[in-house]
Amino acid sequence: MSSSSDIDVAAKALVAGQIVGIPTDTVYGLAVAALHTDAADRLFTVKRRPRQVDLPVLVADVDQALGLATGVPDVARKLMERWWPGALTLVVPRRPDLEADLGDDEATVGVRCPDHDVPLALCRAVGPIATTSANLHGEATLTTAADVAAAFGDSIAIVIDGGTCAGSPSTVVDCTGNDLKLLRDGRIPWDDLLASL
Repeated sequence: MSSSSDIDVAAKALVAGQIVGIPTDTVYGLAVAALHTDAADRLFTVKRRPRQVDLPVLVADVDQALGLATGVPDVARKLMERWWPGALTLVVPRRPDLEADLGDDEATVGVRCPDHDVPLALCRAVGPIATTSANLHGEATLTTAADVAAAFGDSIAIVIDGGTCAGSPSTVVDCTGNDLKLLRDGRIPWDDLLASL
């Protein structure tokens, strides 16, 4: 299981632009520091993920999320306050001056505050982290640290062992228009989200 020394090693790797494997409250993820200039490109390559599929960003809290965005609608803020930390990713308007390579879409950013100590500690240590599930694009997600290490080997700096992570993915909601739009059905039911507003 993870220790403070694992967090320190992973934080140093993120600052250096390396990829780390992390447990989350949903599945294992591959993560890079969102604001590191070359790290995301490395992650797209290792994951074999097309650049038109943007990387979501994990944050430590609402304030960190708002630092990446602009003109965040009140409905998105309400969802953050109600459901974070948790399995809810919100797509919001991206700050135009944000120097983060998250993929081809520079108008929006997907943000989530996970309900898991490891990514929260890393976000507090190094800032927002861009993540993707720990698997090759289009393949099944990996559920243990050993599987992640075996699949990606030397292309990642460290995998933090958080036990088995086999949860359903986060619910993804587009908050950029006049009406909320469900982009991916996930752990938090759509009806529950609407009922909480």
